Amino acid sequence: MPSSWLIWVVAGVVILAAGFTVALMPRLRVRASDREVAWSTARAAIESAAVSRDACADRQAAAEEALARAEAIVANGGGARAARTATEHAERADRLWRVTAGE
Repeated sequence: MPSSWLIWVVAGVVILAAGFTVALMPRLRVRASDREVAWSTARAAIESAAVSRDACADRQAAAEEALARAEAIVANGGGARAARTATEHAERADRLWRVTAGE
């Protein structure tokens, strides 16, 4: 009979592990998807700011600094929060260049 309780313990551990896996996997997928979307948005904002910079005749020190910060954040990587920060810097630079260009 000692092997009977061992089977029940092993079965309980397997069921518990399966339950944690079933609950955890969708969260991990959503988190990874959010991170990918945030980085894609950051890269697009940087590209938009670069286009605005190239279209602007005057140089804006604040805008160039904001774009440099965004590019540095992208170069260092990180999570979704870092990507959102890079997006904010890039969008700020884009706005500054658009205002300077008169759009």
